[in-house]
Amino acid sequence: MKQISHWLYNFLIDKGLSVSVATYVNVIVLCILLVAVLLIVDMLSRKILRKVSSGIATASKTKLDDLLIENRVPRRVGHLLPLLIAYWTVPHIFQDFKDLELFAIKFLQLLGIVLVLRIARAFLNSLKSYFKTKPRLKDKPIDSYIQVFMIFAWFAGVFLALAVVSDIDLWKFLAGLGTISAVIILVFRDTILGFVASIQVATNDIVRIGDWITFDKYGADGDVIEINLATVKVQNFDKTITTIPTYALISDSFKNWRGMNDSDGRRIKRALYIKQESIKFLANEDIEKLKQIHLITTYLTDRQEKIEASNTTLGISRELQVNGRNLTNIGVFRKYMETYISQHSAVNKDMMIMARQLAPTSQGIPLEIYCFSSDKRWQNYEYIMADIFDHFLASISYFDLELFELPSAGVYVAGKKLH
Repeated sequence: MKQISHWLYNFLIDKGLSVSVATYVNVIVLCILLVAVLLIVDMLSRKILRKVSSGIATASKTKLDDLLIENRVPRRVGHLLPLLIAYWTVPHIFQDFKDLELFAIKFLQLLGIVLVLRIARAFLNSLKSYFKTKPRLKDKPIDSYIQVFMIFAWFAGVFLALAVVSDIDLWKFLAGLGTISAVIILVFRDTILGFVASIQVATNDIVRIGDWITFDKYGADGDVIEINLATVKVQNFDKTITTIPTYALISDSFKNWRGMNDSDGRRIKRALYIKQESIKFLANEDIEKLKQIHLITTYLTDRQEKIEASNTTLGISRELQVNGRNLTNIGVFRKYMETYISQHSAVNKDMMIMARQLAPTSQGIPLEIYCFSSDKRWQNYEYIMADIFDHFLASISYFDLELFELPSAGVYVAGKKLH
């Protein structure tokens, strides 16, 4: 090889040129020839790899090879051959210039590190896109895993580059990093926390892409659209995007609505507040009037017979209604509410159905509906709930009950009630 690299040098010496001139001309010509050869080899290797990979992708049924071509992995791999040729040839070209030879070798080594990192990034991006096409992996934080591998690759590349530039053995260089580990941990605190959090999120199945979450601390209320190493992106229902630190998912409290989506119904839990002064015992004529309401006719007839039989057996005086057992308008209305939702076509009959009275408040007596709609879609759910309470609001007057409502500013003037 030495004879080949010095062929031009020997020729120029024979022609009478000085040693220094012949040496410089020889190096310059060899560099030009090397660059020309490298460009030709680079072009041919890229074309060959692209053609071969395209043929394989066409014949293959998997999408991975298509994604590799889309991310230019074969094209970047094609750069490796001319780089290896240059690395093998440079010592022979610059054998008369040791400092220049050392510089060229280090430059090619750094170029090789950058090229390998670019190939690794393109390959990992291809894997990320491929994994996202798999139905069972669509809700997994693929971005986080790819970012972790890429961070490790960048760390390795930086350490190798520093070791090449400083002429220090790689293992000695890594050992020296122990003295500045505290600084590294401080600088990459969020990355480390995000890495640990993303593993826990995936392992414990805390959040998936597509989950509806509510995170009051960050003002998030919508669907998770992306989970990566540092952040979780939530598209709120007003189409804004909220970004949440990944580690906040394990350090703070939030609500994940996945359980509701996976269940057989969506909960309806809402109360009407009844004025206490409108609550009363029902006289016989009141009961007979309420029997005209078909949903509670049978209930009222049965309860009336049982109450009268119980009071007669115990010898209860009926001069005052407070004596003995009696029906109340609020109790009958509560039974009406429960019967109504039990027969409603949009309520899931296999899940909890209940109308209950809660503790008295300053706004009145709460009568709460607790049931589950069969349709979990938000718009339909709101329609079902509104339909149920529209009916209750319109029917409450039939039971001589009143709803609590704060008076408006025009109701009282100078302490006097206007209406």
